[in-house]
Amino acid sequence: LVELGIPFSDPLADGPTIQNAAQVALKNGTTLAKSLKMLADFTAAQSVPAILMGYSNPFMHYGWAKLMDDAKAAGAGGFIIPDLPPEESERICEMARERDLDIIFLVAPNTPKSRIELVNSQSGGFVYAVSLTGVTGARDTLPPETRIFLERLRSQIVHPVLVGFGISNAETARAIAPYCDGVIVGSAVIRAIAEAKDIDSAVANVRKLVGEIKLALS
Repeated sequence: LVELGIPFSDPLADGPTIQNAAQVALKNGTTLAKSLKMLADFTAAQSVPAILMGYSNPFMHYGWAKLMDDAKAAGAGGFIIPDLPPEESERICEMARERDLDIIFLVAPNTPKSRIELVNSQSGGFVYAVSLTGVTGARDTLPPETRIFLERLRSQIVHPVLVGFGISNAETARAIAPYCDGVIVGSAVIRAIAEAKDIDSAVANVRKLVGEIKLALS
């Protein structure tokens, strides 16, 4: 599964690595429309499922109905929208379901039970479990309370649970694997690209990182 992030000037849930990447993308003229074209090119050439990750502001300005129609046409399977509260998402979720698209919600260690129940009923595809409070970013280790949180969450959620925030390498993926259905890796991938000297090196870096994490989960 590939997550295509839509750059935004104020990505509240993201740490410095993704924030910097968003600023570079915006500076170089990346728009939501161009991102959808990129997604269409990707899905036409690859069989890997893809979803869009972005914030409510650019999506709302684009127009929710147009966004979903264009995303569906581009081959997207759904959306991760970190700042979309499930309490205010009913109409958006309905629009998504009408187009066979998933709205994927985030759940954190401090999310109250009532909201988890709402996410369970509204979310599609999977639930994005935030491994710790704070912003995205690669970390070397995860706190022990993450395991307790995930065990509790999986007893309350009927959807697959994928864990993000802080999954940076094979070690962190292996440690979290028994308590989830998969991991989401963002900052570490962007860092692997940023550290490369050219496109070929970037591809090699990402392939190595993803291969190691995939092996750790198997």
